[in-house]
Amino acid sequence: MPEQLPIAGPMLGAALTVVGLLISWVVWRRSGAASGLRAISWSLLPLAVGLMGLMSILWRLVFELFGFFVGLVFNPMVWAGVAVAALAAVLWVVSGVMRNRGVGGAKDRSGGSGQPKSAESGRGPAAGIGAPQPGAGGAAKPAKGPAAKKGADDDLGDIEDLLRKHGIE
Repeated sequence: MPEQLPIAGPMLGAALTVVGLLISWVVWRRSGAASGLRAISWSLLPLAVGLMGLMSILWRLVFELFGFFVGLVFNPMVWAGVAVAALAAVLWVVSGVMRNRGVGGAKDRSGGSGQPKSAESGRGPAAGIGAPQPGAGGAAKPAKGPAAKKGADDDLGDIEDLLRKHGIE
């Protein structure tokens, strides 16, 4: 044991422990013995840290972290870095939206239509059985009369062909 024991660390630890024990007593009264014992165990840690001589290390760590964050707040170079990081995040999100919509790709620059490519070409959204067709503005209203019967038969014929193609009879 060193000849000169710094007294500030254990004193600060003891003071924090007393405050913690008072809070633990309140917790014990309100929440029961299990919560109170847990609070007491946490309250004893500052005393242990002070007696081991680690309180001065923790004090310096807290002081240095505080200085670091105060320097960040008042440094214009740091705010420039935050602005550049925010710009990078916005550009990342915008490029993802453009990629999902099929806008801004190599095909678009060479005179493409800007529409997503079909499923047959291997890119773009897959066209499934229930996928809306281009130009369809939602659910179509059924037509009346003899033309409606022919249109319904054509639609059913297309569905039957698609099912046969996938081996479903």
